[in-house]
Amino acid sequence: MIKNKEVKFEDWGLMDYQKAWDKQEEIFAETVAIKTKNRNNPENENRTENHLVFVEHPHVYTLGKSGKQENLLLANQQLIEKGASYYKINRGGDITYHGPGQIVGYPILDLDHFFTDIHLYLRTLEEAVILTLKDYGIPAARYPGFTGVWIDADNEKARKICAMGVRCSRWVTMHGFAFNVNTDLDYFKNIIPCGIDDKDVTSMQRELGKEINIDEVKENLKNHISVLFGMTIIK
Repeated sequence: MIKNKEVKFEDWGLMDYQKAWDKQEEIFAETVAIKTKNRNNPENENRTENHLVFVEHPHVYTLGKSGKQENLLLANQQLIEKGASYYKINRGGDITYHGPGQIVGYPILDLDHFFTDIHLYLRTLEEAVILTLKDYGIPAARYPGFTGVWIDADNEKARKICAMGVRCSRWVTMHGFAFNVNTDLDYFKNIIPCGIDDKDVTSMQRELGKEINIDEVKENLKNHISVLFGMTIIK
C-alpha cells in the first residue's frame, strides 16, 4: 500500500448536524470504495486521502449505537422549545450534546496510513486534547474505564471536558470528539451524558473563568493532532 500521511484540513464553521453527517458519510464512503477497489485490483492501486474536519453545530443531541433512549431527558416538544434537534447515529458510545462554542472534530482517516489499532487511535486523540488543555494551564487526564478527557479524574470531582465516539470500517474512521471550549453547559442537564449519571461536565470557559479564543484553541489542537499522528496538514 502507498502510505499517505497528508491530511486535508477543513473548518466547516457552524453547520447543521445532518448536513455535516452527510458530508462525512460521503467522504467515508469514497475512501472505503477506493480501498475495496484496491483490494480487488492491487496492481492498479489508488491512494486514499485523509481528512481532518473541525465544525461547530447548532444545539443537537446524538445517540450512539450502544446508547439508551432514556438517557435523553426531553420529549419532542421540549426539544423544540430548547431549539435542539436529536439524531440516532452510527458511532460508538451513548448520548452527547453538540452546540456552539464546542469544537467537534471529525478525523476521516485511513488508518492503514498510520496504525491499525482503534484503541491507540482513541488514546492519541485524547492525548492531543490533554496537550491542548496543558497549553492553557488546565491539567487533564484519562479516566480509567471511560473514553474521553477528564479533569480531576482521580477523585470525586471528576468532570468530563471532551467526549469521544467513533466509527471504523476497513480501518477508515469517522465521527470523533466533542471538546467543550465555550459550550453552554446547561444543555447537558437534559441528558445523562455518555450514560454516566454521577459525573459532571465542564468546559475551558468554566475552568478558567473567562471566554476562550476558540480559533486559537483550534489551531493548537490541530497542531497537536498532526504531531502525534505524524501528519502533514494540507489545505
